Amino acid sequence: MTEHERPVDATDDVDVVTREVLTASRLLVAVSARSLAAVEERVTLPQFRMLVVLTRGVTKLVTLAEQLQVAPSTAMRMVDRLIAAGLAARQPNPRNRRETLLQLTEEGRRTVEHVTARRRSEIAGIVEVLTPAQRLALIEALAAFNRAGAEPLAPASDVAESHPLGWAVDLPAAAHDV
Repeated sequence: MTEHERPVDATDDVDVVTREVLTASRLLVAVSARSLAAVEERVTLPQFRMLVVLTRGVTKLVTLAEQLQVAPSTAMRMVDRLIAAGLAARQPNPRNRRETLLQLTEEGRRTVEHVTARRRSEIAGIVEVLTPAQRLALIEALAAFNRAGAEPLAPASDVAESHPLGWAVDLPAAAHDV
């Protein structure tokens, strides 16, 4: 029996299932890290996360900081770096001059799309190795796991992703707060 083959009764063992999920999680984190590697000189993982949140539309700095669960001063430093890199832009809020509105530039949007496409491609390559029966079992298992964790389904490959890397369960639409 190989390391990942388990006796039938192992599915009742929460520790065994947890270990397999942790292993899969490690694989998915590695895939995500590799997909970001192409732009890592320009964008850190926390900055990329900010770019992903900004794909939702124009937002205020305070709202962005809340969504990322960071202090507004931290968000401002991250925004400054993204603006310097040409990936984000800021403008005064026409409704309240004391507020700043933030949004992605076209280069920022292309960066998110490129990283997301690389991640999707690598995951597709892994899935292609599985047999049709294994793919079906994986679909069923992951669908149940995602429902249990209240994670929304990722969009189809031909749909623009509003949350390409998850963490979006409780995020309100940014464009509505302007």
